[in-house]
Amino acid sequence: MDWKIFLATFSAIFIAELADKTQLVGIGMSAKSGRPLSVLVGSVCAYIVITSLSVIIGAAAGKYIKPELLRCIGGSLFVILGLLMFWGKI
Repeated sequence: MDWKIFLATFSAIFIAELADKTQLVGIGMSAKSGRPLSVLVGSVCAYIVITSLSVIIGAAAGKYIKPELLRCIGGSLFVILGLLMFWGKI
C-alpha cells in the first residue's frame, strides 16, 4: 500500500465531508430514529458503495482520459452543481 496516497486521499475526503449535508442527514436520522447504530451501519454501507463506484469509474476513466482533463471535468461539474443549487434548480 502506498501510504502517502492513502493519507492524502483520507485527508482530502475527511476535510471535504466535514459538515457535509450527508452528515446532517446522519444527525437527523439518528435523532429521529433513536437508533444510532443502525444509522451508523447504514451510513457506512452507503459510503462503501458510493466510494467503490467512484473509484471504479475513476480507474476506468483514467485509462482513456488524461488526469488533467478529468480534474477540469470534475471541477466544472462541481461548479455547475453549486450554481444549480444556488439557483434552487436542484
